[in-house]
Amino acid sequence: MKFYDCKTAPSSRRARIFIAEKGIDVETIYVDLASREHMGQEFRRINPKCTVPVLEILDGTRFTTTAAIWAYLESKYPNPALMGETAKERGVITDIQWQIEINGFLAMAEFLRNSAPAMKNRALPGPYDYEQIPDLADRGKSRTLQFLSDIEEIIGDKPYVAGDKFSIADIDLLVFVDFARWRKLTLPPTSTNALRWYHTIRKRPSSKI
Repeated sequence: MKFYDCKTAPSSRRARIFIAEKGIDVETIYVDLASREHMGQEFRRINPKCTVPVLEILDGTRFTTTAAIWAYLESKYPNPALMGETAKERGVITDIQWQIEINGFLAMAEFLRNSAPAMKNRALPGPYDYEQIPDLADRGKSRTLQFLSDIEEIIGDKPYVAGDKFSIADIDLLVFVDFARWRKLTLPPTSTNALRWYHTIRKRPSSKI
């Protein structure tokens, strides 16, 4: 297998942590987003969507979303289970992970892509250029701050986001919180459960990659 990665891309990190937790050995090829390597013709032949991550398997099939990479690897390497073992666990994990993606990642992307000078004309990922909209940046920042506050209730007194087991919900929430911290948006100091969870997850070796 070949894994097309970028160290600074949150979506790539979500897949990278998953791969590390599974203990899978995979060839990694780094794509330099800063130099717009992903927009070049060579990478477009790998993924016409011009995004990372990409996982290429032995028969040449390429998965171009984190969700697809997770689903394939979870099926092929079921242990440890990161997407739930029972029907109920899978439902709970998926429900929470969807909230993190919609209210967390999309809000943060809305803020970053519509405010960062380096993303001028790149307000949306993909092969097409879109102008930044400053009002969307303001809304994205507000949504991100709101979700950072909401994490305290999501965690509650549970050891992990979705219950008693580490899952993709923990991976996604960790990557989101670190992504927000990069833009100087942090968990509120009063969020004791969320901070407890965060510092515990940060001790896992996979969180360092």
